[in-house]
Amino acid sequence: MTDKTYRGLLVEKRASGVAIVTLNRPEILNAIDWPMHAALEELFADLDNDRTVKAVVLTGAGRGFCSGGDQNALDDTLGPISPTRSGRHLIRNMLELEAPLIAAVNGVAVGLGATLALFCDVVFAQPGVRFADTHVTAGVVAGDGGAVIWPLLLGPVRAKHYLMTGDFISAEEAAAAGMINKVVPEGTVVEHAVRYAEMLASGPRDAIVWTKYAVNKLIKDQVHLNLDTAMAHEMLTFHSPERKEAVAAFREKRKRFAEGGN
Repeated sequence: MTDKTYRGLLVEKRASGVAIVTLNRPEILNAIDWPMHAALEELFADLDNDRTVKAVVLTGAGRGFCSGGDQNALDDTLGPISPTRSGRHLIRNMLELEAPLIAAVNGVAVGLGATLALFCDVVFAQPGVRFADTHVTAGVVAGDGGAVIWPLLLGPVRAKHYLMTGDFISAEEAAAAGMINKVVPEGTVVEHAVRYAEMLASGPRDAIVWTKYAVNKLIKDQVHLNLDTAMAHEMLTFHSPERKEAVAAFREKRKRFAEGGN
């Protein structure tokens, strides 16, 4: 994968065996369209097949980690794409990556962005970061993995609150609840994640890889149990009146923003 490029992503491989993956659409807080989604699916598989990669750091360019799916792009290209297949493959490829995957959450992580962060093996965030699964506020079911990982990390009762309301949880609250590992000083999250990744990369590879594999069996079982159901229900709600109203409101808000309004 030395000379390979990935749409919407930057990939830096270091001599230490750490690969740094940066979501790179900072002008829209690294929102993910379908080409970028496909690139993520492919990249995680390629990283898994690269034996020189011993740990991976995932972060975002600019002031955000990831604001979720690019709503305009998702709706414009939904027809020829199989979202259920793509979503399932992305989660599978993340879980099958043998090298430890460390999230360096440098800004807001919303929707699919929160899913990407929370499916990592270790999650660091800087102060002021907020996480949310806002599918319901867009009129759709939390189907891209949120209905799997939030209950595993927070328990069903607390997870249902966040998934049914779209409320945000701060990095500090998330760390206290065991949802993420640690909040680190402002401006140091990538550096902190890289140091941690280098520590794991220098450790006993087989022991680390197979320990991760054993723990991930718990997550995979939950994925097999309800990911397809959540995705199927998400697709049902994609064409609902509530979804159309949410998309219209989103486009109007973006238009006002582009015109210099609030």
